[in-house]
Amino acid sequence: MSATTAAVVSEQGGAFELAEVQLAPPRPEEVRVRLVATGVCHTDLSVVAGVTPFPLPGVLGHEGVGVVVETGERVTRTRPGDRVLLTFTSCGRCPACRDGHPAYCDDHLSLNLLGGRRADGSATVRRGEAELNAHFFGQSSFSREVLADERGVVVLPADLAEADLPVLAPLGCGVQTGAGAVLNVLRPRPGATLVVAGAGAVGLSAVMAARMTAVSRIIVVDRLPERLELALELGATDVVDTRGRDLGEDVRALTGGRGADHVVETTGVVPVLDELVGALAVGGCCAVVGAPRTGSRGSFDVPRLLPGRTIRGVTLGDSEPETFVPFLVDAYRRGVLPLDRIQRRYRFEDINQAAADAASGKTVKPVLVF
Repeated sequence: MSATTAAVVSEQGGAFELAEVQLAPPRPEEVRVRLVATGVCHTDLSVVAGVTPFPLPGVLGHEGVGVVVETGERVTRTRPGDRVLLTFTSCGRCPACRDGHPAYCDDHLSLNLLGGRRADGSATVRRGEAELNAHFFGQSSFSREVLADERGVVVLPADLAEADLPVLAPLGCGVQTGAGAVLNVLRPRPGATLVVAGAGAVGLSAVMAARMTAVSRIIVVDRLPERLELALELGATDVVDTRGRDLGEDVRALTGGRGADHVVETTGVVPVLDELVGALAVGGCCAVVGAPRTGSRGSFDVPRLLPGRTIRGVTLGDSEPETFVPFLVDAYRRGVLPLDRIQRRYRFEDINQAAADAASGKTVKPVLVF
């Protein structure tokens, strides 16, 4: 086993505590990675808040970027010294994985979100004699070194500047999710109207991705004026401050009464989802990205769906990371995906401040630097 430092959450509502932990040796299809940086995602915070039922005590984090230190004997896609991005894992065998949709893997929840262990139930991290729940999204990147599944590893270009590594960390989840909802799922046609609900990291990633398409209008809705201002800077054509407003009426007014061709709902607020489904144009599609508490129920007028309106759940942008992440990296390097605009960096030791700033909305996307 190898020793490292991780941020451990012991109980629901608790703080992150830096502690020495031990990583298990890599199995044949695992890699050990020394991290350079990791993003802080609202999915991590949802575990601490008790919204996502991940078992505690445990190690969270799922947007790691770093350098491979050691590989298992059957690993083929990377080798020691490679700079890599860590993202979600999958089984590689089910119909969805074989068809290029690993985000919809049959075992997605147990492998990424809920189990805290490898598929066989074994632990990857210990603190002293006690096993910790980890393997979060196949990585648990709130740690200086991690064990990651090979299927969740994407090798970055060899000529990438060292300074770019922290900027790319959020590609592991948040950016991939928002951009993928637009580019992989909705695929807007020229002249279409897109509404993005929520100007957080996922929503603003959807805005930046929409700017790569031929949409005519990008409408962003949020409650924070500073987020709406940033959305305009990143490419939104219109913004709506939802405080005290009828969101559906505002969307219909901005679209000449027709409604939105496409919606990306990132807030996880069910009434917002209900209003935007009601504001879809004929043939329009609402991509549901935000995750409310398990058991949440929405409501919609069923006959209004009959003229081709659709509601589609989207996980991780329906991404195939080995191809989609390099596309996003290239877009960043060409200057069309300005990821640095939505980030603020924190030392790993300041993880609790980063989490607080993310929860309050002060920071769009915190990135922890090791």
